[in-house]
Amino acid sequence: MAVHHPIGPRERQILTALVETYISTGEPVGSVTLSRTQNKEGLSPATIRNVMAELHDAGYIEQPHTSAGRIPTTSAYRFYVDQLSGRGQITEQSRELITGSLTGVGDVQEFLERTSRVLSLISSGVGVAVSGGKKNTLDHIYFTRLASQKILAVVVTTSGVVRDRVVRVSQELSQVDLETAANFINENFRGWTITDIRAELLRRIEQQKSEYDRMMKAVEELHRAGALEGATSAQDVFVEGVANLVGRQQDTDRLTQMLRTLEERQKVAELLGAYLDAQQEAVRVVIGLEEAAPELKDFVLIGAPARVGNEVMGSVAVIGPTRIDYQHTITAVSYIAGLFDKILNDKEQ
Repeated sequence: MAVHHPIGPRERQILTALVETYISTGEPVGSVTLSRTQNKEGLSPATIRNVMAELHDAGYIEQPHTSAGRIPTTSAYRFYVDQLSGRGQITEQSRELITGSLTGVGDVQEFLERTSRVLSLISSGVGVAVSGGKKNTLDHIYFTRLASQKILAVVVTTSGVVRDRVVRVSQELSQVDLETAANFINENFRGWTITDIRAELLRRIEQQKSEYDRMMKAVEELHRAGALEGATSAQDVFVEGVANLVGRQQDTDRLTQMLRTLEERQKVAELLGAYLDAQQEAVRVVIGLEEAAPELKDFVLIGAPARVGNEVMGSVAVIGPTRIDYQHTITAVSYIAGLFDKILNDKEQ
């Protein structure tokens, strides 16, 4: 394994130019190319070749083929991102796309859903937004009889999200039965996550059937019919743009595994949880995600916590290949994280 050591100004210039050229073209970069396009000091191709040889020995660049130019390693991307600190402003085009996409949002979930979509458009990667699990707790529930054996279940969470679901039951339940069941759930489980409610209901149904009799039969029937489905996850996970990665991956088996990971919402939530700290103030860039998901070895996560005031309400991020426009994506994620606080604070005032 190469030992990475500090590099001087000339090496830094050549490495930065090589990374930016490779991000732009996707082709291995040679000394002649750098001497023509990114050579601020007028260095000769021979001098650039010598510098590139030093960068290769230091583990910052590699040569995919004997006759080809060089490409950045993971260490080069990490070095490059470190140099971006404090640089860059969001482009006017991206600003307009973001603000246009987020105009009129009504709540946290809607903001996150739209955010995942707009981040996928801006980055040409996968836009991800995850809500904080603790906000997905029950405020109240009610049931309405629509027709014979047909019930409307409406769940309202403490964060203000309303979810409705039409369910079919195997037994006739009167409106009085439904109201009794709803009152029981509201009185006993306000502030609980839906997952915890379902588990506790199952336990009580088994232990206290004889005590509650008719009321518990109604609760059991509604539970069996799926009246509490659709809000079972402690987190809402929005993923957009997985198709953006299809053309970038040549290994079919690895592509299949990668797509499967990104399409499983819980795995994506765990991925963000593994790398994003709720205490962080700035955007974090993680290059190489193999510790959490081996199939994402050559991918990068660029993300930030989403806050309303001082309370973390979720996370927003982009997952993409290491050859991503870092500056553009970092500024977009940062801008959206700031808008999250501004828009949702304004709505609460």
